[in-house]
Amino acid sequence: MEKSNNGKELKVSAIKEGTVLDHIPANQLFRVIDILHLSKCDNQMTFGTNLECKKKKKKAIVKIAGRYFKDDEINKISLVAPQAKINIIKNFEVTEKRVIEVPKEITGMVKCMNPKCITNHQPITTKFEVRNLNGSLKLHCHYCEKDTDTENLIIISKN
Repeated sequence: MEKSNNGKELKVSAIKEGTVLDHIPANQLFRVIDILHLSKCDNQMTFGTNLECKKKKKKAIVKIAGRYFKDDEINKISLVAPQAKINIIKNFEVTEKRVIEVPKEITGMVKCMNPKCITNHQPITTKFEVRNLNGSLKLHCHYCEKDTDTENLIIISKN
């Protein structure tokens, strides 16, 4: 437990089972919430943003009881929070910790930003190669060969 500036304890209830997403860039918290459709979820949740981080940047955190994320959800999160960490909680204990990794290829998760791309006019599944150019992620379209940066990407929702 942490102490506030006035010495009082700050409490966030522990979860028995569930997932904690930590080290989300603070400016990406609401994108992560949208990607995971958390506004439609009835599970107990805790969100925090603009929290201090050792690396001097502001971070966000999502704690959700009774839910574990699927690989495709984690891959979508990786596009907007590539350095986030995921903690799996079972019986009040962290049983797994890992850094979310950006896959080398993204299929069917993101819309191509090129309005002339065939994927925007035909029932063709999008496919991108993930590139790291000067520290920023770019998605290179397999079909039209245009790049989409993470600030402009549109996640394809199946819900």
